[in-house]
Amino acid sequence: MLVGVDFGRNAKGSTFDPSLDELALLAESAGDTPVARVIAKRQAPDAALFVGSGKADEIKLLVQAHQAHTVLFDQAISPAQQRNLERVLGVPVADRTALILEIFAARAKSHEGKMQVELARLQYLATRLVRRWSHLERQSGGIGMRGGPGEAQIELDRRMIDDRIKTIKDKLKKVQRQRSTQQRARARNSVYRVSLVGYTNAGKSTLFNALVKARAYAADQLFATLDTTTRSLYLEQAGTSVSLSDTVGFIRDLPHKLVEAFRATLQEAADADLLLHVVDAASPLLDEQMVEVERVLEEIDAAGIPQILVYNKQDMLEETQRPREAMDWLERPGRLGGVRVPRVFVSALDGTGLDVLREQIVLAMQRAPDDHDRGPHDPRDLNYRSSPPVVGGDPEFQTTPLADVDSDAADLPPTQA
Repeated sequence: MLVGVDFGRNAKGSTFDPSLDELALLAESAGDTPVARVIAKRQAPDAALFVGSGKADEIKLLVQAHQAHTVLFDQAISPAQQRNLERVLGVPVADRTALILEIFAARAKSHEGKMQVELARLQYLATRLVRRWSHLERQSGGIGMRGGPGEAQIELDRRMIDDRIKTIKDKLKKVQRQRSTQQRARARNSVYRVSLVGYTNAGKSTLFNALVKARAYAADQLFATLDTTTRSLYLEQAGTSVSLSDTVGFIRDLPHKLVEAFRATLQEAADADLLLHVVDAASPLLDEQMVEVERVLEEIDAAGIPQILVYNKQDMLEETQRPREAMDWLERPGRLGGVRVPRVFVSALDGTGLDVLREQIVLAMQRAPDDHDRGPHDPRDLNYRSSPPVVGGDPEFQTTPLADVDSDAADLPPTQA
């Protein structure tokens, strides 16, 4: 059973999906089959049951009618609400955060990825110990027992979880130091670093495979890729190679603890010289998805890195919906809304637009500053904070589109233009 609650536009930090399509995809990615969807409207969450007693009774009847074995909520619910709902509904209850963690646990393949998922799950579980199970109320202690005299089971479990969290954090710090060493080595070799970022299932891994002729796992499902993969991409126009990395996809309401746990993996994006922001052009929610990606990039201190927007899946659009030109310019959403960046229309599946994308990567390399004293992510080095370069006149008062600009002038750095 899928349940979504609409708290209205005034609810802080609350995003509502009336179709529950994304929650359904998450459930399917976790191996479940959605059998029914329930939408509720409230001004505020009910303290005890989140949806209120009347709606909880309605959900219980639907659970029995459809013989559902789990109820999934699209929003985060508290441990007390989860416990109360399970008592009323008679089946296990989970929220969006728990579902995402379950998917990550099943998909993580590398040792680093497994540690990151375990850390996030332990941090999530630590908040769910309070009165979650009755056995945690028993006390243990005495000679030969773990824990001090009179120490409750809940205190013992919490201490064990805290110890494990500390151990994993120490190991991840070591991994992060190793990554930093590798990145410094690449920097000494003047390797230009490009990283793929974007909403989950936007086609990043398919694009990665198409660009570098790799065989990284790609599937039409959420979070098909968790572990970062890096390959060398040869750019014939520049006569050199760059480092291209495929990273984990982002999603709406991605748990903060998960972002924190995957910081070592996401550091690959934060240390890149150029981000290819891959967008599912066929998604009806692409604007919201782009804003969410920008939010996560800001959270990992990667918002200041130059970007190229890659509108993927052109093959899934109707002929009348496809763009006339292979690329244009668009303002970035979010905090950096004044920054104009190139937008390239591609299909990673049939190869449409990949040559144009390679050309834009080369142009981005040429625009990269040579003066390292200014720092890696100086605001003056953003792709095009002002309008694209134009010929003649004051750039502030020019509205000439890029297609009408002389190509030699367009290749000039923004400061010279």
